[in-house]
Amino acid sequence: MAVKIRLKRMGANKRPFYRIVVADSRAPRDGRFIEEIGYYNPISKPKQIKIDGEKAEKWLRDGAQPTDTVKALFKKDGIIQ
Repeated sequence: MAVKIRLKRMGANKRPFYRIVVADSRAPRDGRFIEEIGYYNPISKPKQIKIDGEKAEKWLRDGAQPTDTVKALFKKDGIIQ
C-alpha cells in the first residue's frame, strides 16, 4: 500500500481550507484517510500552518511520500530541510 501525505480540501466556494492528511494513494482527494496531522489556511493573513511534527516525522520514517505542496509546507515549518 503506497501511503501519501497530502492536502484534503475543505471550506466554502472560493474560501479553501486544507487539512494535511496521511492517505492511501488510491483514495480520492477528499475521501478516506488514515490520520490527520495538521492544517493549512491560505486565506488568513498571515497564512496559518499547523503541523504535528512528531506524527509527520513518524510517517516520513515509515515511508509515506509527501506531495510537492506538502513538502514545501514541511520545509516552511522546519520539519524537513
